[in-house]
Amino acid sequence: MKVEQIYTGCLAHAAYYIESKGEAAVFDPLREVQPYIDRAQIDNAEIKYVFETHFHADFVSGHLDLQKKTGAEIVFGPGAKPAYEAIVAEDGQVFEIGDYKVKVIHTPGHTMESTTYLLIDDKDQMHGIITGDTLFIGDVGRPDLAQHVVSDLTEEKLAGHLFDSLRNKIMPLPDHLIVYPNHGAGSACGKMMSKETTDTLGHQKEVNYALRADMTKEEFIKELLTGLTAPPGYFPQNVLMNIKGYESLDKIMERGTQPLGPGAFEAAANETGALVLDTRNAEDFAKGFIPNSINIGLDGNFAQWVGEMIPDVKQAILLVTYKDREEEAVTRLSRVGYDNTLGFLKGGFDTWNKSGKDVETAKRVTVQEVVKQYEKHQLPMIIDVRKKSEFDSEHLIDAVNIPLNEINQHLAEIPKDKPFLLHCAGGYRSMIASSILKQRGWSNFADIAGGFDEMKETSLPKSEYICPTTLL
Repeated sequence: MKVEQIYTGCLAHAAYYIESKGEAAVFDPLREVQPYIDRAQIDNAEIKYVFETHFHADFVSGHLDLQKKTGAEIVFGPGAKPAYEAIVAEDGQVFEIGDYKVKVIHTPGHTMESTTYLLIDDKDQMHGIITGDTLFIGDVGRPDLAQHVVSDLTEEKLAGHLFDSLRNKIMPLPDHLIVYPNHGAGSACGKMMSKETTDTLGHQKEVNYALRADMTKEEFIKELLTGLTAPPGYFPQNVLMNIKGYESLDKIMERGTQPLGPGAFEAAANETGALVLDTRNAEDFAKGFIPNSINIGLDGNFAQWVGEMIPDVKQAILLVTYKDREEEAVTRLSRVGYDNTLGFLKGGFDTWNKSGKDVETAKRVTVQEVVKQYEKHQLPMIIDVRKKSEFDSEHLIDAVNIPLNEINQHLAEIPKDKPFLLHCAGGYRSMIASSILKQRGWSNFADIAGGFDEMKETSLPKSEYICPTTLL
């Protein structure tokens, strides 16, 4: 049985495609659906079903647009209550795709409607399980991401349901089954996910902490909930969009890819209160940017950091991008529900700069300059904006940890009357922090280009390395 995993690294997201005898199915699609339609056309197949493992929190699914464009039926597991036409399947229900079968296995816990789909090949043999956020490679799904949106159950209660689902529904299945999860390492939906994106169920029973045979429910709940951090703020908003529906991506793309000259761009920002989002890399942004703009580079975990740093998915946005990357930016914003892009700066930042309009810069220093300051005993305060788990694992002595996603809540701790340095692992996140601080009125600071990855190879004093117990 051929199962095609369609993996999107910046979201650590996996969708799946299967086809048999001219019928196809897609599982957990991303917002832009044309690639799935194109894939089915290669097989001269029609997409019959769009299977959803649950109401996703970390991205907006493409199920509705796929239904409208292909006529495919949307399938959710038991207990789902979508506000649009869909099949809400029963536990054990079987769907046919050509000679293949897909069996519904209700596995509540991550959310109450969470469902695993058992894949059965044309010889009636079990091939694998598409597990959504129920079972990852090396981990299981967090029970705290959507419970206040679709359920009143506590995270402890949901964790208890997940324990039962894993023990009673997943672990009794044959060891040879291939596990196809919805996410890999880098996703905030689990705390210790592997970089591998598939594995056998038998191997997971051996190595996945959550599948230990001798684990009690109480031990499972404690281990699962230890090391969790607050979910990204956009997660509940994405859940609601997946439940209630959303605007067609075609309309969003048409609106968001309008080219605007410097004058029209400035006027739109003033009239709408739109946020100017500069998606260039940190080095180029630092050399010059539009005042009050925020830098989140496309060449990184763009959508995730947009979701972390821009509280409201309805926020109006105007884009500064490199040439011919406008559509990519609008698409990646829409993947996490930011649908209100109003246009982009035609010609990019160079056009703005040549127009004579105001420009700001952000100061950067090299790691070598930091070492020299240390050797002269002139090192200022250092703020480390990496995640707490990264900081706890290893950090510069005397550095202060203010994780990037919490920086707006800790502005009072950042001095305005004395200089300081910012860093992350490599420079991507620290430039996001720099742009936010510049917008809020800070000026007497610099970003360390190269970040901790370079500094840990120098003589700068560091804490003893501790292996992290969570990647959140």
